[in-house]
Amino acid sequence: MPAWEDYKAEAKSRGALAFELYMVLSTPAGDPAKVKDTLPAHLAYQAEQEARGALFLAGPVSDETGNLMQGTGLIIYRAASLEDARALAEGDPMHANGARTFVLRRWLINEGSMNLSLGLSAQSVSFG
Repeated sequence: MPAWEDYKAEAKSRGALAFELYMVLSTPAGDPAKVKDTLPAHLAYQAEQEARGALFLAGPVSDETGNLMQGTGLIIYRAASLEDARALAEGDPMHANGARTFVLRRWLINEGSMNLSLGLSAQSVSFG
């Protein structure tokens, strides 16, 4: 298995974007009431990270069937390092008070596309 930095350098050398982000998979730790009580502080933290430019995307993930909301969340951070991303995840009130646990991974963006449309006078946003 190649070292992460070696793989990243190889991806760049073949012309891939090799843009690094950090993925947090967040799961409830057991007490639904604790998650619910912490939600306002969590959302405020997410808004703060978004305003700082550290939060790229975040939201809930379905179960394997795609039909149920099981409480798992996916958070994508922009950070200078894995350690900085870990500090962001640990600073989330959901994780800091034990309402949720998380797994942190580096994510190397190599391919894909994104479209964003802003309708200024219509005050609309379309993302796809």
